[in-house]
Amino acid sequence: MSIPSNYVFAPSHEWVLDNGDGTITLGVSDHAQELLGDVVFVELPEVGREIEAGEEFSLVESVKAASDIYSPVTGEVVAVNEELEDAPETVNEEPYEGGWIVKIKLADASELEKLLSADAYAATIAEED
Repeated sequence: MSIPSNYVFAPSHEWVLDNGDGTITLGVSDHAQELLGDVVFVELPEVGREIEAGEEFSLVESVKAASDIYSPVTGEVVAVNEELEDAPETVNEEPYEGGWIVKIKLADASELEKLLSADAYAATIAEED
């Protein structure tokens, strides 16, 4: 799967899509879901929760391991992907579309500038392999 060029990434493999309205959509990258294996559970945070950049806000469990998900931005959770409660495998099947985890209202949009472009993220993955 190719890495969408309009997304930015955290070194810890979370992706961020700027929705253009002061909110972002966040999920885990295709690379991350491959490392996790078959996802069987996604813990969703409460809507209204305030999250600091670098804070763990979710847990994704797979047949291999449980992995904390960290927010690369500070803000308030304004939506969660409730479909993942019944279909956690969507994280594997559509990591960049239906497999999103949360939407966050940004406290500071400049935090997005600190994240990796798709090309920089691809280089990071290549170095890991």
